[in-house]
Amino acid sequence: MDDVLRNDLSRTNDIRHVIEADRAHVWHHLTQHKGFETTDPRIFVEGKGMRVWDAAGREYLDAVSGGVWTVNVGYGRASIADAVRDQLVKLNYFANSAGSIAGARFAEKLVAKMPGMSRVYYSNSGSEANEKVFKMVRQIAHRHHGGRKSKILYRERDYHGTTLGTLAAAGQAQRRAQFGPFPEGFVEVPHCLEYRSQYGAVENYGELAADAIEAVILREGPDTVGALCLEPITAGGGVITPPKGYWEKVQDICRRHDVLLHIDEVVCGLGRTGTWFGYQHYGVQPDFVTMAKGVASGYAAISCTVTTERIFELFKDDPADPMSFFRDISTFGGCVAGPAAALENMRIIEDENLLANTRAMGERLMAGLWELSERHRAVGDVRGKGLFCGVELVQDRTTKEPAEERLVQAVVADCMANGVIIGATNRSLPGLNNTLCLSPALIATADDIDRIVAAIDGALSRVFG
Repeated sequence: MDDVLRNDLSRTNDIRHVIEADRAHVWHHLTQHKGFETTDPRIFVEGKGMRVWDAAGREYLDAVSGGVWTVNVGYGRASIADAVRDQLVKLNYFANSAGSIAGARFAEKLVAKMPGMSRVYYSNSGSEANEKVFKMVRQIAHRHHGGRKSKILYRERDYHGTTLGTLAAAGQAQRRAQFGPFPEGFVEVPHCLEYRSQYGAVENYGELAADAIEAVILREGPDTVGALCLEPITAGGGVITPPKGYWEKVQDICRRHDVLLHIDEVVCGLGRTGTWFGYQHYGVQPDFVTMAKGVASGYAAISCTVTTERIFELFKDDPADPMSFFRDISTFGGCVAGPAAALENMRIIEDENLLANTRAMGERLMAGLWELSERHRAVGDVRGKGLFCGVELVQDRTTKEPAEERLVQAVVADCMANGVIIGATNRSLPGLNNTLCLSPALIATADDIDRIVAAIDGALSRVFG
């Protein structure tokens, strides 16, 4: 930690005031505040590389990239901060009904990484990016299908955001609980987690899981279904990698029934899985791709809804009709700091060869986690791709009975007490919040990976015996 920060932290009264101001006035995300009546809220004050320091000066290795898989290129990137500062001084904002240099340049570089895609719509969060797709699908239904193809399918265990619209497409019961009623026209399809197969031990599980999607389309009526919204790899629902044959058949089903394919890359996008986008592992061609989090690694708020030219052209069919274009706006989609940060973020990934590092360190992390399964019977399954991994904990390997959530959280707490921050599914799936979640920055070294595995190893021993 640098001298300036050490000096700041040495002023005990100053940092005490900050803690008390936080306790009195800040409403934290995903947090029960009753505990802060007797304990201090945690406040982080600096980050560098993969390390963060809290207000007490304690150092942690961050294995979840800012808590929610966001800081892909690590903390303390002066070049991104400089790019943002320079852009803000030159032009900080203009509504995205007009263009900007940074916005045009990033859109060009982005679609160059996404063959078949061509148009970028800017907004400021993953939830908002996904809402834009839902609105596009609904407008297409009204303008080109007589209002019929308006239903949007989503998958059990997937998550697409925190607005009422995206919660209507959330395959996580606890995320939705107490927030309804929701908008109509959202229909769930079954999950594709092979470890908890709906069909028993079968060779063609991926194809059967895809067939289950088609069964829903046929039940609802193909002429009523406008889009299918899926994460390429399920994130908060348990880090679920798709089984063999799944994505290929999903693509075929969508094409046969004229269902638009929306891939939510909010977590997987910009290198997390070792390719620019998660779907690129599986050879599919989506109609919509949404992204946020790692687009600027948290240095600025930005999200993108990317479409094919075919989708874009559907909103140009009748320029004389004042209702024909996409009648939507995102105020902060006009913040030019976002694409400025995203350009520098992309340059770092390219120049430092972070995709290759992600693949190599991901293999090391997965190997280490599988080694843990040989020593700890609480490890039921290990899943992931690149630096995006999950460890499902169980009470019994034979029955696959999920580990109690309090024990899973005890593992997380033990790692934190030993200076390593990991995550776990929580408030998502009743009885199935039992997966440890790992997403270290793409800059992770072999020593970082080994320390993360060692922390989990020790925590499993102390919690499960």
